[in-house]
Amino acid sequence: MQIKFDKYQGTGNDFIIIDNRNKKYSILNKEQLKFLCNRYTGIGADGIILVQETQDADFEMLYFNSDGNLSSLCGNGGRCSVAFAKKYKLIDTAAKFKAIDGFHEAKLLSDNKVRLRMQNVISITKHKDSFLVNTGSPHYVKLFGDISSINIKKEGADIRYSDFFMPNGINVNFIEKRNNSHFLIRTYERGVEAETLSCGTGAVAAALVMNHIGETEGITQVQLEALGGNLKVSFDKINTGYQNIYLEGPATFVYSGTINL
Repeated sequence: MQIKFDKYQGTGNDFIIIDNRNKKYSILNKEQLKFLCNRYTGIGADGIILVQETQDADFEMLYFNSDGNLSSLCGNGGRCSVAFAKKYKLIDTAAKFKAIDGFHEAKLLSDNKVRLRMQNVISITKHKDSFLVNTGSPHYVKLFGDISSINIKKEGADIRYSDFFMPNGINVNFIEKRNNSHFLIRTYERGVEAETLSCGTGAVAAALVMNHIGETEGITQVQLEALGGNLKVSFDKINTGYQNIYLEGPATFVYSGTINL
């Protein structure tokens, strides 16, 4: 089977995106998806996105982690899928798409910058010295003094695989405060089972948690600086949680190619 694909990245979080409107690639199995994401023997990516037709939106995004499993929402992947849809004339500058957590609206602010609307968040839970929040994917968020000193692979895995979060695990984020509107972030992603250069839903989780615990002092637009670049998160705080949550950042085309399976 020959597969045509595009490679996109959003602040270093990279994806193989495949046009599956004809459902030709729905037969791809877990081992094939893992092979495609392998950085040594395949194309290499943090995940795979299948862009499909749906009757109630411009397109549907199916996201698979690099372990070959269907995943929860990927925020950076959602932004990259919008840029992909624009390239192939599925949309103009605005989009409504369907993801595993429901419908999302997005807008292309430029050729390679996308603003994505997230689902409302109504619950942030304290867990020991950290916080738990679901922003389309479940996240553990911990404020830390110097995140450059953390062994993310080890400490992230220890938390992700701890008994409390089994059987599904959790994404792990460590946050360092620079000022009231600027935070550093490092993320261990389940499904990738390693640190990624950026995580969109993790950036949203971090911004909401920092506001929830008073670290942003009323500011409702926060910059998250990841290893792969900067993401902007804005939101409105209400009595029942957070609404009008937006994730904004680059969604960059890297190259197109074909690969034989």
